[in-house]
Amino acid sequence: MRRDVMMTAVLVPLAVVVGVIGWSGQAPLLPAAAFYPLLWARSPTRTAAALVSVGYFLAASRGLPAGVAQFFSADLWVGLCFWVAAASSFVLIHAALWTARRGWAKPARYIIVLCLTGLPPFGITGWAHPLTAAGILFPGWGWWGLLALTAGLIGFVTRIGPAIAIALSGLWLWSAASGTSQILSEGWRGVDLEMGSSLGRDRSLERQRALIAVGRAAARSGAAVVVLPESALGFWTPTLERLWREGLRGTVVTVIAGAAIVDANGYDNVMMAIDSNGGNVLYRERMPVPVSMWRPWEQWTGETGGANASFFANPVVEVSGRRVAPLICYEQLLLWPILHSMLYRPDVMVLIGNGWWTTGGNIVAIQRASAKAWSDLFGVPLVISFNT
Repeated sequence: MRRDVMMTAVLVPLAVVVGVIGWSGQAPLLPAAAFYPLLWARSPTRTAAALVSVGYFLAASRGLPAGVAQFFSADLWVGLCFWVAAASSFVLIHAALWTARRGWAKPARYIIVLCLTGLPPFGITGWAHPLTAAGILFPGWGWWGLLALTAGLIGFVTRIGPAIAIALSGLWLWSAASGTSQILSEGWRGVDLEMGSSLGRDRSLERQRALIAVGRAAARSGAAVVVLPESALGFWTPTLERLWREGLRGTVVTVIAGAAIVDANGYDNVMMAIDSNGGNVLYRERMPVPVSMWRPWEQWTGETGGANASFFANPVVEVSGRRVAPLICYEQLLLWPILHSMLYRPDVMVLIGNGWWTTGGNIVAIQRASAKAWSDLFGVPLVISFNT
Protein backbone atom coordinates (compact mmCIF):
# COMPACT_ATOMS: atom_id res chain seq x y z
CA MET A 1 0.00 0.00 0.00
CA ARG A 2 2.77 2.40 0.95
CA ARG A 3 4.61 1.59 -2.26
CA ASP A 4 1.47 2.39 -4.28
CA VAL A 5 1.11 5.75 -2.57
CA MET A 6 4.75 6.63 -3.21
CA MET A 7 4.48 5.58 -6.84
CA THR A 8 1.35 7.71 -7.28
CA ALA A 9 3.09 10.66 -5.63
CA VAL A 10 5.79 10.43 -8.31
CA LEU A 11 3.58 9.75 -11.33
CA VAL A 12 1.04 12.55 -10.80
CA PRO A 13 3.62 15.39 -10.78
CA LEU A 14 5.27 13.83 -13.83
CA ALA A 15 1.90 13.83 -15.61
CA VAL A 16 1.52 17.51 -14.77
CA VAL A 17 4.97 18.23 -16.20
CA VAL A 18 4.16 16.29 -19.38
CA GLY A 19 0.90 18.24 -19.75
CA VAL A 20 2.56 21.60 -19.18
CA ILE A 21 5.45 20.99 -21.59
CA GLY A 22 3.52 19.17 -24.30
CA TRP A 23 0.75 21.77 -24.40
CA SER A 24 2.87 24.88 -23.94
CA GLY A 25 1.93 26.23 -27.36
CA GLN A 26 5.33 25.41 -28.88
CA ALA A 27 5.02 22.88 -31.70
CA PRO A 28 8.47 21.29 -31.15
CA LEU A 29 7.44 20.42 -27.57
CA LEU A 30 4.25 18.55 -28.53
CA PRO A 31 5.97 15.11 -28.36
CA ALA A 32 6.14 15.47 -24.58
CA ALA A 33 2.42 14.67 -24.55
CA ALA A 34 3.19 11.28 -26.10
CA PHE A 35 4.79 10.17 -22.81
CA TYR A 36 1.50 10.40 -20.94
CA PRO A 37 0.42 6.77 -21.75
CA LEU A 38 3.63 5.51 -20.13
CA LEU A 39 2.68 7.19 -16.86
CA TRP A 40 -0.92 5.96 -17.10
CA ALA A 41 0.23 2.40 -17.70
CA ARG A 42 2.64 2.49 -14.74
CA SER A 43 -0.10 3.61 -12.35
CA PRO A 44 -0.32 1.01 -9.54
CA THR A 45 -4.09 1.32 -9.01
CA ARG A 46 -7.20 2.56 -10.77
CA THR A 47 -7.34 5.55 -8.43
CA ALA A 48 -3.75 6.39 -9.29
CA ALA A 49 -4.58 6.16 -13.00
CA ALA A 50 -7.44 8.60 -12.47
CA LEU A 51 -5.17 11.03 -10.59
CA VAL A 52 -2.51 10.80 -13.32
CA SER A 53 -5.20 11.57 -15.91
CA VAL A 54 -6.45 14.52 -13.88
CA GLY A 55 -2.94 15.93 -13.54
CA TYR A 56 -2.19 15.61 -17.26
CA PHE A 57 -5.48 17.00 -18.58
CA LEU A 58 -5.79 19.90 -16.16
CA ALA A 59 -2.20 20.90 -16.86
CA ALA A 60 -2.76 20.68 -20.62
CA SER A 61 -5.94 22.79 -20.45
CA ARG A 62 -4.71 25.22 -17.79
CA GLY A 63 -5.69 28.27 -19.86
CA LEU A 64 -9.37 27.36 -19.74
CA PRO A 65 -10.50 28.75 -16.32
CA ALA A 66 -9.33 32.31 -16.91
CA GLY A 67 -10.49 32.23 -20.53
CA VAL A 68 -14.01 31.04 -19.66
CA ALA A 69 -14.30 33.62 -16.89
CA GLN A 70 -13.29 36.34 -19.34
CA PHE A 71 -15.63 35.07 -22.07
CA PHE A 72 -18.67 35.06 -19.78
CA SER A 73 -17.53 38.11 -17.76
CA ALA A 74 -17.93 35.89 -14.70
CA ASP A 75 -16.01 34.97 -11.57
CA LEU A 76 -13.07 32.58 -11.82
CA TRP A 77 -15.04 29.79 -10.13
CA VAL A 78 -17.22 29.56 -13.28
CA GLY A 79 -14.09 28.89 -15.30
CA LEU A 80 -12.93 26.34 -12.73
CA CYS A 81 -16.23 24.47 -13.04
CA PHE A 82 -15.87 24.35 -16.81
CA TRP A 83 -12.28 23.19 -16.41
CA VAL A 84 -13.26 20.26 -14.20
CA ALA A 85 -16.27 19.37 -16.37
CA ALA A 86 -14.13 19.35 -19.52
CA ALA A 87 -11.72 16.90 -17.86
CA SER A 88 -14.44 14.51 -16.70
CA SER A 89 -14.81 12.34 -19.82
CA PHE A 90 -11.04 12.09 -20.33
CA VAL A 91 -10.48 11.03 -16.73
CA LEU A 92 -13.43 8.63 -16.56
CA ILE A 93 -12.37 6.83 -19.74
CA HIS A 94 -8.78 6.40 -18.58
CA ALA A 95 -9.86 5.30 -15.11
CA ALA A 96 -12.52 2.86 -16.36
CA LEU A 97 -10.23 1.18 -18.90
CA TRP A 98 -7.13 0.96 -16.71
CA THR A 99 -6.20 -2.57 -15.75
CA ALA A 100 -3.48 -4.28 -13.73
CA ARG A 101 -3.63 -7.36 -15.98
CA ARG A 102 -0.56 -8.20 -18.01
CA GLY A 103 -0.24 -9.43 -21.55
CA TRP A 104 -2.45 -7.91 -24.25
CA ALA A 105 -5.13 -6.63 -21.90
CA LYS A 106 -3.58 -3.21 -21.32
CA PRO A 107 -2.56 -2.50 -24.97
CA ALA A 108 -5.99 -3.60 -26.18
CA ARG A 109 -7.67 -1.31 -23.69
CA TYR A 110 -5.44 1.61 -24.61
CA ILE A 111 -6.45 1.26 -28.27
CA ILE A 112 -10.03 1.73 -27.07
CA VAL A 113 -8.92 4.75 -25.00
CA LEU A 114 -7.33 6.39 -28.06
CA CYS A 115 -10.51 5.88 -30.07
CA LEU A 116 -12.93 7.02 -27.37
CA THR A 117 -10.98 10.19 -26.53
CA GLY A 118 -10.45 11.07 -30.19
CA LEU A 119 -13.85 10.36 -31.74
CA PRO A 120 -17.41 11.50 -30.96
CA PRO A 121 -19.25 11.44 -28.67
CA PHE A 122 -16.50 11.63 -26.03
CA GLY A 123 -14.12 13.17 -28.54
CA ILE A 124 -16.11 16.41 -28.56
CA THR A 125 -14.01 17.32 -25.51
CA GLY A 126 -10.99 15.34 -26.68
CA TRP A 127 -8.33 17.98 -26.14
CA ALA A 128 -4.70 17.15 -25.47
CA HIS A 129 -4.75 13.98 -27.54
CA PRO A 130 -1.22 12.49 -27.69
CA LEU A 131 -1.58 11.64 -31.40
CA THR A 132 -1.35 15.36 -32.20
CA ALA A 133 2.43 14.99 -31.85
CA ALA A 134 2.66 12.72 -34.91
CA GLY A 135 3.50 15.58 -37.27
CA ILE A 136 6.49 16.69 -35.20
CA LEU A 137 7.92 13.17 -34.91
CA PHE A 138 7.05 11.94 -38.41
CA PRO A 139 6.78 14.98 -40.71
CA GLY A 140 5.56 14.13 -44.17
CA TRP A 141 4.62 10.55 -43.27
CA GLY A 142 0.87 11.20 -43.46
CA TRP A 143 -1.32 8.32 -42.33
CA TRP A 144 1.76 6.12 -41.89
CA GLY A 145 3.13 8.63 -39.39
CA LEU A 146 -0.14 8.54 -37.48
CA LEU A 147 0.00 4.74 -37.48
CA ALA A 148 3.63 4.78 -36.33
CA LEU A 149 2.89 7.01 -33.35
CA THR A 150 -0.19 4.93 -32.51
CA ALA A 151 2.05 1.86 -32.40
CA GLY A 152 4.49 3.76 -30.18
CA LEU A 153 1.77 4.83 -27.76
CA ILE A 154 0.49 1.27 -27.53
CA GLY A 155 4.06 0.10 -26.95
CA PHE A 156 4.29 2.53 -24.03
CA VAL A 157 1.70 0.54 -22.08
CA THR A 158 3.54 -2.78 -22.49
CA ARG A 159 6.59 -4.16 -20.68
CA ILE A 160 8.88 -2.58 -23.28
CA GLY A 161 7.48 0.88 -22.51
CA PRO A 162 10.80 2.25 -21.18
CA ALA A 163 12.62 1.09 -24.32
CA ILE A 164 9.96 2.75 -26.49
CA ALA A 165 10.43 5.93 -24.43
CA ILE A 166 14.16 5.94 -25.15
CA ALA A 167 13.59 5.43 -28.87
CA LEU A 168 10.92 8.13 -28.99
CA SER A 169 13.19 10.55 -27.11
CA GLY A 170 15.89 10.01 -29.72
CA LEU A 171 13.41 10.60 -32.52
CA TRP A 172 12.20 13.75 -30.76
CA LEU A 173 15.76 15.11 -30.50
CA TRP A 174 16.35 14.34 -34.16
CA SER A 175 13.18 16.12 -35.23
CA ALA A 176 14.05 19.12 -33.05
CA ALA A 177 17.52 19.30 -34.59
CA SER A 178 16.27 19.03 -38.16
CA GLY A 179 13.38 21.45 -37.63
CA THR A 180 10.56 22.32 -40.03
CA SER A 181 9.06 25.53 -41.37
CA GLN A 182 5.43 26.32 -42.01
CA ILE A 183 4.25 25.16 -45.42
CA LEU A 184 2.67 28.13 -47.18
CA SER A 185 0.25 28.18 -50.09
CA GLU A 186 1.22 30.62 -52.83
CA GLY A 187 -1.34 33.35 -53.37
CA TRP A 188 -3.17 32.61 -50.12
CA ARG A 189 -2.80 34.98 -47.17
CA GLY A 190 -4.10 34.75 -43.62
CA VAL A 191 -4.56 38.10 -41.88
CA ASP A 192 -4.30 38.29 -38.09
CA LEU A 193 -6.29 41.04 -36.39
CA GLU A 194 -6.07 42.61 -32.95
CA MET A 195 -9.58 43.93 -32.47
CA GLY A 196 -10.39 42.15 -29.22
CA SER A 197 -14.00 41.43 -28.31
CA SER A 198 -15.29 44.09 -30.72
CA LEU A 199 -14.74 41.84 -33.74
CA GLY A 200 -18.13 40.58 -34.83
CA ARG A 201 -19.90 42.77 -32.28
CA ASP A 202 -19.12 46.11 -33.86
CA ARG A 203 -21.66 46.07 -36.69
CA SER A 204 -20.93 49.55 -37.97
CA LEU A 205 -20.31 50.28 -41.63
CA GLU A 206 -16.95 51.74 -40.67
CA ARG A 207 -15.78 48.38 -39.31
CA GLN A 208 -16.89 46.50 -42.42
CA ARG A 209 -15.25 49.05 -44.70
CA ALA A 210 -12.04 48.66 -42.72
CA LEU A 211 -12.16 44.89 -43.27
CA ILE A 212 -12.88 45.38 -46.98
CA ALA A 213 -9.84 47.63 -47.13
CA VAL A 214 -7.75 44.82 -45.64
CA GLY A 215 -8.92 42.50 -48.41
CA ARG A 216 -8.23 45.04 -51.15
CA ALA A 217 -4.77 45.79 -49.75
CA ALA A 218 -3.88 42.10 -49.75
CA ALA A 219 -5.13 41.81 -53.32
CA ARG A 220 -2.88 44.68 -54.41
CA SER A 221 0.09 42.86 -52.93
CA GLY A 222 -0.62 39.77 -55.01
CA ALA A 223 -2.94 37.65 -52.87
CA ALA A 224 -5.66 35.76 -54.72
CA VAL A 225 -7.35 34.48 -51.54
CA VAL A 226 -7.42 36.44 -48.28
CA VAL A 227 -8.51 34.81 -45.02
CA LEU A 228 -10.00 36.83 -42.14
CA PRO A 229 -10.76 35.52 -38.61
CA GLU A 230 -13.80 33.83 -37.14
CA SER A 231 -16.73 36.22 -36.52
CA ALA A 232 -15.11 38.96 -38.63
CA LEU A 233 -18.35 39.68 -40.49
CA GLY A 234 -20.73 39.33 -37.54
CA PHE A 235 -24.24 38.37 -38.68
CA TRP A 236 -24.37 37.80 -42.43
CA THR A 237 -27.24 39.65 -44.12
CA PRO A 238 -28.23 40.64 -47.69
CA THR A 239 -27.26 44.23 -46.85
CA LEU A 240 -23.81 43.14 -45.75
CA GLU A 241 -23.41 41.08 -48.90
CA ARG A 242 -24.17 44.11 -51.07
CA LEU A 243 -21.65 46.18 -49.14
CA TRP A 244 -18.88 43.61 -49.65
CA ARG A 245 -19.79 43.01 -53.30
CA GLU A 246 -19.48 46.71 -54.03
CA GLY A 247 -16.35 46.97 -51.91
CA LEU A 248 -14.56 44.22 -53.83
CA ARG A 249 -15.69 45.42 -57.27
CA GLY A 250 -12.76 45.72 -59.65
CA THR A 251 -10.69 43.07 -57.85
CA VAL A 252 -10.15 39.36 -58.51
CA VAL A 253 -9.60 38.50 -54.86
CA THR A 254 -11.68 36.02 -52.85
CA VAL A 255 -12.12 36.78 -49.16
CA ILE A 256 -12.77 33.94 -46.74
CA ALA A 257 -14.13 35.25 -43.43
CA GLY A 258 -16.05 34.03 -40.40
CA ALA A 259 -19.70 34.96 -39.89
CA ALA A 260 -22.91 33.79 -38.23
CA ILE A 261 -26.10 32.90 -40.09
CA VAL A 262 -29.23 32.94 -37.97
CA ASP A 263 -32.20 30.60 -38.43
CA ALA A 264 -35.35 29.82 -36.43
CA ASN A 265 -33.55 27.39 -34.12
CA GLY A 266 -30.25 29.15 -33.55
CA TYR A 267 -27.33 29.95 -35.81
CA ASP A 268 -24.53 28.45 -37.87
CA ASN A 269 -20.95 29.48 -37.29
CA VAL A 270 -19.62 29.62 -40.84
CA MET A 271 -16.90 30.60 -43.24
CA MET A 272 -18.10 32.83 -46.07
CA ALA A 273 -16.42 33.08 -49.48
CA ILE A 274 -16.88 36.58 -50.91
CA ASP A 275 -15.78 38.15 -54.18
CA SER A 276 -16.98 40.89 -56.52
CA ASN A 277 -19.97 38.71 -57.48
CA GLY A 278 -21.25 38.34 -53.92
CA GLY A 279 -20.91 35.85 -51.10
CA ASN A 280 -21.87 32.29 -50.33
CA VAL A 281 -21.56 29.93 -47.36
CA LEU A 282 -18.33 28.02 -47.78
CA TYR A 283 -18.32 25.94 -44.58
CA ARG A 284 -20.58 25.29 -41.59
CA GLU A 285 -18.74 24.50 -38.37
CA ARG A 286 -18.86 20.82 -37.52
CA MET A 287 -18.13 21.16 -33.79
CA PRO A 288 -18.87 24.49 -32.07
CA VAL A 289 -17.71 25.01 -28.50
CA PRO A 290 -19.93 22.95 -26.17
CA VAL A 291 -22.10 24.92 -23.72
CA SER A 292 -21.03 28.43 -24.76
CA MET A 293 -22.10 27.82 -28.37
CA TRP A 294 -23.44 24.30 -28.92
CA ARG A 295 -26.26 23.45 -26.52
CA PRO A 296 -27.98 20.26 -27.73
CA TRP A 297 -30.39 20.18 -24.78
CA GLU A 298 -32.23 23.19 -26.23
CA GLN A 299 -34.15 20.95 -28.60
CA TRP A 300 -35.74 19.25 -25.57
CA THR A 301 -36.28 22.37 -23.45
CA GLY A 302 -37.77 24.41 -26.30
CA GLU A 303 -35.10 27.10 -26.02
CA THR A 304 -33.27 28.55 -29.03
CA GLY A 305 -30.16 30.57 -29.67
CA GLY A 306 -27.35 28.00 -29.66
CA ALA A 307 -25.03 27.11 -32.52
CA ASN A 308 -25.85 24.23 -34.83
CA ALA A 309 -23.32 21.39 -35.12
CA SER A 310 -22.84 20.00 -38.62
CA PHE A 311 -20.66 17.13 -37.31
CA PHE A 312 -19.58 15.11 -40.37
CA ALA A 313 -20.74 17.53 -43.06
CA ASN A 314 -18.46 19.50 -45.44
CA PRO A 315 -15.03 18.06 -44.45
CA VAL A 316 -13.54 19.75 -47.53
CA VAL A 317 -14.74 22.67 -49.64
CA GLU A 318 -13.51 24.18 -52.90
CA VAL A 319 -12.06 27.67 -53.32
CA SER A 320 -10.39 28.89 -56.52
CA GLY A 321 -10.08 25.34 -57.80
CA ARG A 322 -8.38 24.03 -54.65
CA ARG A 323 -9.69 21.55 -52.10
CA VAL A 324 -9.70 23.18 -48.68
CA ALA A 325 -9.79 21.55 -45.24
CA PRO A 326 -11.56 24.18 -43.09
CA LEU A 327 -11.41 24.34 -39.28
CA ILE A 328 -12.96 26.98 -37.07
CA CYS A 329 -11.47 27.71 -33.63
CA TYR A 330 -12.52 24.91 -31.22
CA GLU A 331 -12.21 22.26 -33.93
CA GLN A 332 -8.47 22.89 -33.98
CA LEU A 333 -8.14 21.42 -30.47
CA LEU A 334 -9.79 18.12 -31.44
CA LEU A 335 -8.56 15.05 -33.27
CA TRP A 336 -11.51 13.91 -35.37
CA PRO A 337 -12.33 17.04 -37.44
CA ILE A 338 -8.82 17.25 -38.90
CA LEU A 339 -8.60 13.51 -39.60
CA HIS A 340 -12.06 13.65 -41.16
CA SER A 341 -10.88 16.37 -43.55
CA MET A 342 -7.60 14.63 -44.34
CA LEU A 343 -9.47 11.57 -45.60
CA TYR A 344 -10.44 13.70 -48.61
CA ARG A 345 -6.86 14.72 -49.54
CA PRO A 346 -7.14 18.54 -49.33
CA ASP A 347 -4.73 20.88 -51.09
CA VAL A 348 -4.67 23.45 -48.29
CA MET A 349 -5.77 23.85 -44.65
CA VAL A 350 -7.60 27.05 -43.69
CA LEU A 351 -7.93 27.72 -39.96
CA ILE A 352 -9.68 30.72 -38.44
CA GLY A 353 -10.36 31.67 -34.84
CA ASN A 354 -11.39 34.48 -32.53
CA GLY A 355 -9.29 34.22 -29.40
CA TRP A 356 -9.88 37.60 -27.77
CA TRP A 357 -11.09 35.82 -24.61
CA THR A 358 -7.81 33.91 -24.22
CA THR A 359 -5.75 37.02 -23.50
CA GLY A 360 -2.94 36.08 -21.12
CA GLY A 361 -3.41 32.36 -21.81
CA ASN A 362 -1.90 29.94 -24.29
CA ILE A 363 -4.97 28.49 -26.02
CA VAL A 364 -4.37 30.28 -29.32
CA ALA A 365 -0.72 29.23 -29.23
CA ILE A 366 -1.80 25.61 -28.71
CA GLN A 367 -4.18 25.87 -31.65
CA ARG A 368 -1.39 27.20 -33.86
CA ALA A 369 1.04 24.51 -32.68
CA SER A 370 -1.51 21.74 -33.30
CA ALA A 371 -2.25 23.13 -36.76
CA LYS A 372 1.44 23.18 -37.64
CA ALA A 373 1.84 19.58 -36.47
CA TRP A 374 -1.01 18.37 -38.71
CA SER A 375 0.25 20.45 -41.61
CA ASP A 376 3.72 18.91 -41.23
CA LEU A 377 2.35 15.38 -40.90
CA PHE A 378 0.31 15.46 -44.11
CA GLY A 379 2.45 17.98 -46.01
CA VAL A 380 -0.54 20.26 -46.59
CA PRO A 381 -0.02 24.06 -46.81
CA LEU A 382 -1.48 26.00 -43.89
CA VAL A 383 -3.28 29.35 -43.84
CA ILE A 384 -4.20 30.75 -40.42
CA SER A 385 -6.15 33.87 -39.38
CA PHE A 386 -6.81 34.76 -35.74
CA ASN A 387 -8.20 37.71 -33.88
CA THR A 388 -6.84 38.48 -30.43
